[in-house]
Parts: sequence; structure tokens; C-alpha cells
Amino acid sequence: MEQPVTEADLAFDHVPETDQSFENALAKARDGDRLTVDDAIELLTTGTDSDGIDRRRKERVLEAADRRRAEVVGEEVTFTANLNNNVTTACNVGCLFCNFKDAAHTFERETEMETAGFTKTPEESREIVTDAVERGIYEVCSVSGLHPAFALDEEHREILDAHPNPKEVNYKPPEVYETSPGTYVDQIAAMSVDGVHVHSMTPEEAYHARRGTDWSYEEVYRRLKEAGLDTVPGTAAEILVEEVRDVICPGKIGTDDWLEAMEAAANVGLGMTATIMYGHVENEAHRALHLKRVRDLQDRTGNITEFVPLSFVHQNTPLFEHDVVSSGPSTDEDELMIAVSRLFLDNVDHVQSSWVKYGDEQGLKMLNCGADDFMGTILSEEITKRAGGGYGEFRSFDDYVEMIASIGRIPVERSTDYEKRRVIDPDDPPFGPELGPKADGTPLLEGDERAVPADD
Repeated sequence: MEQPVTEADLAFDHVPETDQSFENALAKARDGDRLTVDDAIELLTTGTDSDGIDRRRKERVLEAADRRRAEVVGEEVTFTANLNNNVTTACNVGCLFCNFKDAAHTFERETEMETAGFTKTPEESREIVTDAVERGIYEVCSVSGLHPAFALDEEHREILDAHPNPKEVNYKPPEVYETSPGTYVDQIAAMSVDGVHVHSMTPEEAYHARRGTDWSYEEVYRRLKEAGLDTVPGTAAEILVEEVRDVICPGKIGTDDWLEAMEAAANVGLGMTATIMYGHVENEAHRALHLKRVRDLQDRTGNITEFVPLSFVHQNTPLFEHDVVSSGPSTDEDELMIAVSRLFLDNVDHVQSSWVKYGDEQGLKMLNCGADDFMGTILSEEITKRAGGGYGEFRSFDDYVEMIASIGRIPVERSTDYEKRRVIDPDDPPFGPELGPKADGTPLLEGDERAVPADD
């Protein structure tokens, strides 16, 4: 049961106060010096010497970040042909920022409650991915709820079945549910179709895949890699500061576990991304500390291909419904988060702008604030939509080429790991993916198949 958040819970030890000055922090950023947490706080706040965001100072931060972006990656804006295939919404962790989940008990055979959620079998996942690969996609991204029937593989299932206290390890056998998700290995193998790139198994899911055992994260990710896993999405990061996690996701893994899992994924040869989900109860000091922990992780591993700032979408979340927050971040905060991510993360080449979070117009603006990647086609998106996001679920290659060219930048199709790239000439249609195993340059979806038009 969700516990109410009190004012005492929000009396944080980390506050945005520094002995640094905004001007010194900006000078360091412009010179390319490695920034400190205090520098990041000054840039995110546009100076702690006054309240609120100073718009003139903000523009100077954005200008420095855009210049850094040009130095690091040039004028290209990348995107990919991908599919989201989330396996299940069943979850009982109870994160207060999330409206993706559906209570796991509502999926049980004996329940009298109806669920609005879904669980896909491995066979259904394979059918969905196979259809998308035929259309030309080459990445499937899968992030799911922590279904109590999920196990890593059959060996893990046997361990969980024999556990003396299944509730302690959040386990119920598949027979309890109307639909079984199978095992994580089953799902990864099912989605590994015709050379498609499987981007899945967040640190939180890896924790779920080892519960009740003494297995290391390396062992979990090794088995998943053998099943077909290619890279790991660094979501479930939210804010990597415990006093914030204690408020918004007390049932989730802590900062140390997240970092341990990510390092383990790198140790077995899996590439990864990293995220921040900001604009809820945290402050600029927490955001800066989060950036520092991601940068330190990258110093140790070198495996993070891109950083993805995720603007908190508040409308349908418990944090909003319980009056803990009244909104998500402001546009100024969004722009500064992108910019400071670019300036602070000197060891991560790519920063992503999310049209799912920002919309098309503001998403394009972020490409002039330090970002250089513009996500992917997605085809289906559930997490942000369920939280109240209204920017649709699909962007075509036509959309991408038109939007990127409109701001004078170069549209580039890329693979998940950025190893394969194709520069697209805006004057040479038709536009469709060419990098995938079955991509031939034709559009992914015909006009009448598009469920939601771009920025309706």
C-alpha cells in the first residue's frame, strides 16, 4: 500500500547551495574543464545567488552546450528504426511516479477485479517483433513491470518454486495467472528475430531476475546475453540519490544496486544507455549528484552510448494525485537539464531529446540545447502515454527528415550502438529504414496504419 508523503519526507539533506559562482561555473564549461557537482548546480539553477531561473543566464548555458555538441558530434541528428514491446504491466512495486503498472493481483485467475493491463506470452512477443522486422525495424526495446511469475530461466523457476517464503521474494507461480509471461530468457530469445537488436533488462529487471538466489548480476546478464540480449537500457535510475528514492520509489533497488548492475552488464560485454527522470520532488543538487554518478560509472566502464534525460510527466501519477507535486518540470528546467547533461558528461558522446516527453517542437529546440539524438520510430509507446503524455506513439522517417532538415541539421539513420550510420538526403525521397536485416528503404507504416499523427 502506498504510504503518504509528508513534508518531513521532503526535507532533504542535499540542497542547491554552493560556494561556487555562476560565472566561474560557466567559464569552466566554456573552456571544456571537467565540471564539479557545485558547477552543475550553478548551471542548473542559473546561479544560486538568486531565486528562480534567470533567462539571460539560461541562454548563455544553452549556447555553451550547443557549441560543445557541435564540437563533439557535429551537425548530425541521429534516430533509429525501433519498436517498443513491453511484455507486461503487472507490477506491485508501487513507485509513486509511475502509472504504467497495474496491480499484479488483478491478473490472477481467481480475482474478481478487471485489469486494464496486459501480459504477452513469448510467442506473442515473437509475432509482434517478427512483423516489425518485416517492416524494416532493427531494434526492439522492452521494459516491463515486475510480474511475480517472472523468473530468469527454468533453473531460477525451480529455486523460486522451492522457496520457503515466496512472498518474501515477490513470487507466484505462472499457474496463478491468466497469462504467463514465461521467463526473461524465453522473452529475450523470442524477441531475438533475424538479427534484430534487443535492448532490454534494466537494472531493476535484473534484480527481479536474481531474487531468491545468490547469483551475481554478471551471472544474470551473462545468461541473458546468451539468450540474445544486446544492450541494456539504463532506466530505473530515476534519481541516483537515496533520499529521493526513499520518497518516490522506496520499493525499488537503491543507487548502489543500480550502479552494480550496470557495471556488471558492462563486464559481460553489453553496451548500455543511462537516464535521469527529473522534475518531481528532487532539486538541482540531486540532479547534479545523479550526473556525477553516471559520469563516474562511464569512467569505469566506457560502455554508455547515450544519456537520456526524461522529463517527469505528472498527470496520471500517484505523486500528482496525492498532491505531492502540482506539475512536472518547466520548459526552462528541461532545456537546462539537456544543456548541463552535455556539459557535465564529458565522457558520453550522445544526449537524447525525447519527442515522447517534449513533443516535436520543443524536442527540436532541445537539439539546439546540447542534444544530438532524436529517439526512434517506436511504433508503440505505453509508459509515458499512461502517465498522461499526449505526443503520440510513432514518428516516421518522413517526420524525422522533415523536422531535422527544418532546423538546418543533417538527418542520420543509426543503429542502436551508433556503429552503423546512414546520412539521409532530404531531397531524395522516399524515406524509410535501410540498416535493418529486412529494411529496403520503404516507409515503416502506411498513412492509414498510423494510430496517432505527429503532434496532433
